[in-house]
Amino acid sequence: MKRFWFRPTLIVISIALFFLWAFFFASSSTVVLAQQPTVTPASTAMFITVITDEPQINVRMGPSSSIYPIVGTLLRGSTAPALGRSPGGDWVQIEYIGAPYDKGWVYSPLVQVSPGTLLVVEPPPTPVPPPTATIDPTLAAQFNIVPTNTRLPTFTPPPSLVVPSYTQVPAAVSGQSGSLAIIIVALAILGVIGFLLSLFLRR
Repeated sequence: MKRFWFRPTLIVISIALFFLWAFFFASSSTVVLAQQPTVTPASTAMFITVITDEPQINVRMGPSSSIYPIVGTLLRGSTAPALGRSPGGDWVQIEYIGAPYDKGWVYSPLVQVSPGTLLVVEPPPTPVPPPTATIDPTLAAQFNIVPTNTRLPTFTPPPSLVVPSYTQVPAAVSGQSGSLAIIIVALAILGVIGFLLSLFLRR
């Protein structure tokens, strides 16, 4: 009686152990399969093509032409891997060797993106502007020339010119000049007569 009861019990225990082993093996294999990575299309498979009419376009450090500096250029017809887009979709992030972190941004109307969906990428922090040169105020004060408020010299007109007026010579002055002329003529005649006499006496 005891031996007959022992055999069914052993069979039941064996069956139970088999089911427990199968359950744990199936659950462990399910967990392993659940941890398998799912294959999803990567955004790096997308690319951009430069379609602008200009010879080249600028590649910038971030999605703005006024804040971020230029880090390179792409010629017309060039392609580059597309990595993402700006929140507004106006700029596309591309892989650009030589830029910071080998990434750059191009203006989306100038390029054509291959079919697909680009992920939104946050723009990089704005670059810190270079420090501006400061001038020593003490040194600058030496070159600050303050004009003095002085009156301009006033214009003084020159004195009026006195034009001399000639009057007629008085009669007395004319008489004296006539007597002087007679004396001069008389002396000249006497000189000539003396010269002639000296010539005559020498002969």
